[in-house]
Amino acid sequence: MSGMNTPGDPRPSPTINGGKLWAGGAATAAVAALIAIAGILLGRGLFGIEVLAPKGQGVWGDASTGWYALGAALSALAATGLIHVLILTTPRPMRFFGWVMALATVVAMLAPFVTEAALGVRMYTAGLNFVLGVAIGSLVAGTAKTSIVPVAPRPAPRPYPRPYR
Repeated sequence: MSGMNTPGDPRPSPTINGGKLWAGGAATAAVAALIAIAGILLGRGLFGIEVLAPKGQGVWGDASTGWYALGAALSALAATGLIHVLILTTPRPMRFFGWVMALATVVAMLAPFVTEAALGVRMYTAGLNFVLGVAIGSLVAGTAKTSIVPVAPRPAPRPYPRPYR
């Protein structure tokens, strides 16, 4: 697939290796899910912090641990879809992606603070969301950069030969 250029634009559009991009996105989804699980285990098991479920649920918690990990994985896939669309449609896709990821991470960090949970719980969950946002943003951006296939510029047309006199 190639990016969008106007017909008269002399600059060639980069193409993207979609298979490589989405394979990296799937790997990022797996990493994000594992970060979420490790963060929950660390919070509950080592620090005794109720990350997602009441303490009585044990270290593994209830189904919310799985849902949190699934949400992290789906966020990585959504980020992959976003960068794919941005590469195909925008002039500076990595810059826009960086802004979107930074703002999404800030929103994810602020979300725990609208709950009535204890401050320690809110701080830990915000920290876990920060780690997830940085991991997803950096891994997807790195994959996207390696997935872009630069197009060699077309050589300038050769002038017509002068007629012999």
